[in-house]
Amino acid sequence: MTLKKVLTWLVVAFVIFYIIQAPESSAEIVRTVGEALGDAASSFAAFVGSLV
Repeated sequence: MTLKKVLTWLVVAFVIFYIIQAPESSAEIVRTVGEALGDAASSFAAFVGSLV
């Protein structure tokens, strides 16, 4: 097994453990990341729109 596979499985296991231990915090993190990605996409669309 390569080091990359081991690290990947460790990260997946940690994420699952964190979600089980603190579901409210996990949901808030996902919500925050989603909002940030949405804002970034909106800003990028406005930028591209202003070029045309």
